[in-house]
Amino acid sequence: MRKIRTLLIDDEPLAIRGLKIRLESYDDIEIIDTCSNGRDAVKKIKDLKPDLVFLDIQMPGFDGFAVVRSLVGEAEIPLVIFVTAYDEYALDAFQAHALDYLLKPVEDERLATAIERVRESLSQRIAIEQNARLVELIEGMDDAPAEALTAILEKPTETSESRFDPHLRIKDRGHITIVNVSDVDYIDAAGDYMCIHVGDKTHILRETMKIMIKRLDPKTFQRIHRSTIINLDKVLEVRPHSNGECFLTLSCGKELKVSRSYKEVVGRFL
Repeated sequence: MRKIRTLLIDDEPLAIRGLKIRLESYDDIEIIDTCSNGRDAVKKIKDLKPDLVFLDIQMPGFDGFAVVRSLVGEAEIPLVIFVTAYDEYALDAFQAHALDYLLKPVEDERLATAIERVRESLSQRIAIEQNARLVELIEGMDDAPAEALTAILEKPTETSESRFDPHLRIKDRGHITIVNVSDVDYIDAAGDYMCIHVGDKTHILRETMKIMIKRLDPKTFQRIHRSTIINLDKVLEVRPHSNGECFLTLSCGKELKVSRSYKEVVGRFL
């Protein structure tokens, strides 16, 4: 199992400790070091070359965004997950090309989603590096059969998207309804059942939220509440509320509230 070399950066010792404890349950996460300020963070990132950085935004003198800006031009830039107590930085975080954005206190489910994104992103990076080495090897082969090698290189490879279900099969009293995932407006949980909303129809599927979210492509489907998943392609309007909450209007006419823990999803529409 490939270890994900991870650096934790936060000026609050308790925050570092809490994140360490949560990350202990992930066998592939290896914490290689920690630091408490931005300037040390830049040096350690350049020296240690971690795969992943959990980065606080508000730090005295040299904040998290400054850390990321200082890495521009480096040959190897780690994946960055911002961790902060302030949700107003979500848009800036995505503009800084952060892989994810976690609010303190970090919820276990959100951390699990972030780690899964890290794994997917790193696997894609590794595939690109392996293909590059293959090309270098082929170019050094004087007697390589050109047609055969071209066929190998141009053969479609399995992408991360192929792991996700294009259809949902819903059984009801002996009948099976096949629902195209792309047609789903949103999904909400009712205990161990998922309510699949498609236009003016609602299908009931016996499934847990934890399993359902793994079946859906995160590029299209995101949680906006502990019990609600939306199809990002169905969002027509984003409406902030005076109390800091936010509401999304879908093409089906449904209006859904974005909970504070998932507010970073809104940054994708701004």
